[in-house]
This record gives sequence, C-alpha cells and structure tokens, in this order.
Amino acid sequence: MNIFDVVIIGGGPIGIACGLDAKKQGLSYLIIEKGPIVNSLFNYPINMQFFSSSEKLEIDEIPFISKEAKPKRNEALEYYRRIVTSNQLNIHLFEKVTRVTKNKDSFLVETEKDKYEAKHIIVATGFYDLANTIDVPGENLSKVSHYYKDPHFYASQKLAVVGASNSAIDAALECWRKGADVTLIVRGPEVGQRVKYWVRPDIINRIEEGSIKAYYNTTVKEIKPREIDINTPDGIVTLENDFVLALTGYKPNFKFLEALGIELSKDEKRLPNYNPDTMETNINGLFLAGVICGGMETHKWFIENSRIHAPLIISTIKKSMGSKAE
Repeated sequence: MNIFDVVIIGGGPIGIACGLDAKKQGLSYLIIEKGPIVNSLFNYPINMQFFSSSEKLEIDEIPFISKEAKPKRNEALEYYRRIVTSNQLNIHLFEKVTRVTKNKDSFLVETEKDKYEAKHIIVATGFYDLANTIDVPGENLSKVSHYYKDPHFYASQKLAVVGASNSAIDAALECWRKGADVTLIVRGPEVGQRVKYWVRPDIINRIEEGSIKAYYNTTVKEIKPREIDINTPDGIVTLENDFVLALTGYKPNFKFLEALGIELSKDEKRLPNYNPDTMETNINGLFLAGVICGGMETHKWFIENSRIHAPLIISTIKKSMGSKAE
C-alpha cells in the first residue's frame, strides 16, 4: 500500500484548496469525497445565490467570473469543477470514509471502497451533512424535508416553512412565487437578522401585505399527514398542510470527529480542539480546515475567510516533513 503525505477528507472548496496547495508543494495527496465534486454546494437549492461576491469565493487566486457580483449555485459548481479537472487533482468521488485509525507514524483511512495510508490527515467535511431536527411527532413523514431544492415541486401546495435564516427565507419566497400557499413558522420574534440584506425587506413586505403568512414566537407541536399543529403565543393552531420544509440549520458530524479522537468543548458550541496557528488538532498530524472548525457556530467560518487554512496547513506539513528528514 502506497503511503500518501496527506489524505484530505472532503472535496468541497476548502478541501480542493488543500489539494491544490499540496500539489504545488510537491506532496503526494489524495482528496476523498463521499459525493460529487463540492457535494455540499451541489445539494444547495437550484436557484441559490451566494451572500459573498465571486472574488471572495476564489481559491488559489484563480479568477471566478460570474454574471452578477454575487454568483449563483450553478456558476460555483462550474468554477470549482473546472479547477479540479484543469489541475488534474487526485480526487476520489462517491467514496465515503468510514474509519480513520492512528498508527505510530501514520493513519489508516478506510472507505466504502478501499484503504489508504497517510502521514497526515486534513478533515474538511463542512457542516451541511446533518440537519438540526425539530424533534416532534410526525417529523419522519415523507412530506417533511430538511433540505430544499426546487420551488416547482411545491406549486399549488400548502407549504409550511420552519426557520428564519437564509435557507428558510429563500425557500419561502421562491415557493410563493411559484404558486405555493406558504406559511412561515419562526421560533423568534422576527425574521433573522443575518438574512441577506437584499432578501430581508422582500420577505417582510410579503408578510406585511399578507402574501405569506408568518407566525412568530412559534414552534411546531406535531406534523400530521394533512395538517400541522403549531404552538403560538395565542395557543395551539392547526393548519391545513401538504408539505413541511424544516430548514432549521445544519451541524458537523461530531460523531466522526470524536471517533478520530478530536476533543470537543463540553458546551453547546462543541468547538473542536485545534491550534489556530497551524490548524493541527490534539491528534498529532491531524488537521481541520474550513467551516467545520466552528463547531455549532456555523456562521463563524465561510469559504472566504477559511481559504487561508489550506496554505497554513500545507506549509506546516511541509516544514514537519523537512525537519523529520533532517
């Protein structure tokens, strides 16, 4: 079995950036992605538009040209796909990592298809894989989804959207514009303050004019095949309902991190233990990159401010290998 200098788990933008830097530094590397290239971005809503401008989403100073200042999902897929293919990055797609074992001087990476050995590991798996559930009766019904893709699916249907962040608000507006009867269920007193600044006035206006019904300070009590019960300040309200989009956020795969031996903070933030100067965790030779570094603070790291992780990690690995050689 050949031993790689580094195996990168996760083929999103930051995992790709790590691969580019490893290649430039002459390190043997492998990127392993459980789905297609930039799997998380692929699973974003079809019409999603980024909050950031295209230049802030660039990696390795490769220009990202988009039609508008803020690119859309399909443009991002094109950009990152071309980077992977034009640079002939060593990436294995549709190959899920099942276990990583630390040996004396290396790691054994086991996937659903093969096994690999590496001197160093970079985990860049993001946080979009696991949804924050609302934990109510009926959440497992087929009418309920924690991911939103295409508004056409909900046309002429009574749709409840649970949440007040960007994903929930985008879904509510898009589905309403395609003819859905939309009700927004918000746990807090208002639409989230982090909603994109050009979208927030739109949803507020739609609510005020009565096009979209909104219940604030409200939670879901139970989801039924044809109804949904909600807890409002005025008591329990039962609504006719065909579909529920529970868009209440996502979280990293903490079980995977713990299985790797990475220490997590005991509070609700579940912050992983790593050195911010090197991105190395409490496990020697194991690094974190990208949004996964924020634990439950999923608003802390984005593509634009975690791009620096790639050169930081690869330079650290390069130096450590040089010192060992001496």
